[in-house]
Amino acid sequence: MVEAFIENPVLLLFVVAGLGYGVGSIRIRGSKLGVAAVLFVGLGIGGLSPELQIPETIIFMGLAIFVYTIGLSSGPSFFATFRQRGSRDIIFVIIMLTFSASIAVGLHFLFQFEASTTSGLFAGSTTNTPALAGLLDAISNTKSATSSIKDMSQQAVIGYSLSYPMGVLGVMVAIVLMQKVLKIDYRKEEQDLKQEYPVKQSITSQALEVTQGEATDIAIRDLKKKYEMAAVFGRLQRGEQTQLANMDTTFQLGDQVAVVGDEEEIARIAGIMGKVLPYRLPYDRTEYDTRRIFVSNPKIAGERLATLNLNEKYAAIITRVRRGDIDILANSNTVLELGDRVRFVARRTDIPKLSDIFGDSYDDLSRIDLLSFGLGMAMGLLLGMVTFQLPGGVSFKLGFAGGPLIVALLLGTLRRTGPIVWALPYSANLTLRQIGLILLLAGVGVNSGHTFMATIAQGGGGIIFLAGAIISFLTAVATLFIGYKLLKIPFSFLIGMVANQPAILDFALEKSQNKLPNIGFTLMLPVSLITKIVYVQFLFAFLR
Repeated sequence: MVEAFIENPVLLLFVVAGLGYGVGSIRIRGSKLGVAAVLFVGLGIGGLSPELQIPETIIFMGLAIFVYTIGLSSGPSFFATFRQRGSRDIIFVIIMLTFSASIAVGLHFLFQFEASTTSGLFAGSTTNTPALAGLLDAISNTKSATSSIKDMSQQAVIGYSLSYPMGVLGVMVAIVLMQKVLKIDYRKEEQDLKQEYPVKQSITSQALEVTQGEATDIAIRDLKKKYEMAAVFGRLQRGEQTQLANMDTTFQLGDQVAVVGDEEEIARIAGIMGKVLPYRLPYDRTEYDTRRIFVSNPKIAGERLATLNLNEKYAAIITRVRRGDIDILANSNTVLELGDRVRFVARRTDIPKLSDIFGDSYDDLSRIDLLSFGLGMAMGLLLGMVTFQLPGGVSFKLGFAGGPLIVALLLGTLRRTGPIVWALPYSANLTLRQIGLILLLAGVGVNSGHTFMATIAQGGGGIIFLAGAIISFLTAVATLFIGYKLLKIPFSFLIGMVANQPAILDFALEKSQNKLPNIGFTLMLPVSLITKIVYVQFLFAFLR
C-alpha cells in the first residue's frame, strides 16, 4: 500500500482526508477534533516512509483558497471591528507574540538549542509556514559554508516539524481549559453581540395593538428613529381593511400590526405602542402572500435594500434575510449577497416580478463566477510575491496566506466593482473553504510526518516537542486570560485571535457554535503573520 501511495500522491491525499475526517467526527467526552484530525492522520501516515510526499503546489493552493474565502466572507466585519477596537487589539497581539518569542529565547538558553532550531521552533509553535520560509531564506543568505547552511536549514525544519503539531494541539487544550476556568457562556456572548454582528437572533413575529397615543399621528420612519426600534412592521389591520405598512404609514388607536424582530425588542416596542395580542393577525392570502426566495441575480448582489425601493414599487416588505443558517432582521442598510434567502410579504400579483428581480435560481447559485474568483486569487498571489524591506536588512513576503487574505478582505468589503461581483454565494464559499483546508492539512501532515516520527524515535525530539508545547500553551493561556479579564475582549473573538492555524479556527468554531471566531481570526491574521515573519528572523540573527 505504501508503494501505491508513493506512486500516486493524489490517492494518498484523499485517503488522508477521508480517514482524518472520520477520526475527527469521533466525540470523546463531548469534544471532537473535527477537520483538524486530518493533520494528525497525515502525520501518522507520513511517518511510514520519507518518500510519502504531497506536492507543495497542492498545499499552497489549499492555503490560498482557504484564507481567500475566509477573507471574502469576513471583510465587512473585519473593517467594522477594526474601526471600533482595532488598534488596541493589534497592540495586544504584538505584545503576546513578543511574550511568545521571549519564552522561545528562554528555552533556547535552558536547553542549549541551536539558533536555527529555536527559530524553527518559534515558527512551528506559532504554526506559521511563511515564517519558516522567511527563516530558510535568511539562512540561505548567511555568509557560511554550504554544508553549514544545509545543516542549519535541516535544524530549522526539524524544529518547525516537531513543534508544529503541539502548536495546534497546545492551543486547542488551552481553549478547552480556559473556557472552563473562565466559565464562558458562548450563547450569552452571542446574544450580547447580536446588534453588532450578524450572529443568530431569536427573530419572531408578533401581533401588536396600538393603544398608546404616543405611537399615533407619527410616520413609522420617525417613530422608529425616535425610539430606536430594531424591527420590521408588516401587515396592518385597520377595521376590516388589510394593508402593508410602509415608512410613511401613521398608526391610529385600535390598529393591529404584525411586527417582526427579536423577542426582547418586540416586548420593548409593545410597551411603547400598546400591547401584544394573544393571536396572529388573520391572513387572507387572496391579496397578500409570503415567500422566501433566493438572491441569485448578480445585478443586485452587493446592493442595499434601500436602493431597490421595493416598498414603493411593489408594496412589498422584506422582513428577514437568511444567510447560511443565520436569520438577519432586514433593514434599509442590509446588503444582499448571492445565496441569501429573503423573506417578504407582497401582493400575490407582484410575486412573479419580485422573483425575477432577486433571481430565485438555485441552479445559478451552484455555479462559481470564475472571472471574479480567478482575478481575486491572482491579485492576492501577486501581492504575496512582493518583497517588503524593513530596517536592519530584514525582508519578508506576505506569501500564499497574507496576500490572498488582504486582497480578499478588501474585495469582500467592496462586494462588487461595476459588473464584477467579488462575493461568492454562501454555499460555494463554504465548500471551497473546506476543500482548501483539507488540502492544506493533509499536505502539511504527510510532508512533516517522517521527520516528526524519525526524530521522536531517535530520542532527540522530546525536548523540542516539549518546548513547542510550552510556547504554544503558555502563549494561548496568557492571551485568553489577559484579553478576557483585563481588556474585556469577548472570548469568542479571542479564540479566533489565538487560532494561528486553520485547524484551530475550525476547532474554535466547533466549540463556540457561532461565527464570531472568524472575525477575531481575520482581524489578527495579517498582523500576526507579518510580526511572526519579522520575529523569527530577528531570533535567528540575535541567537547566532
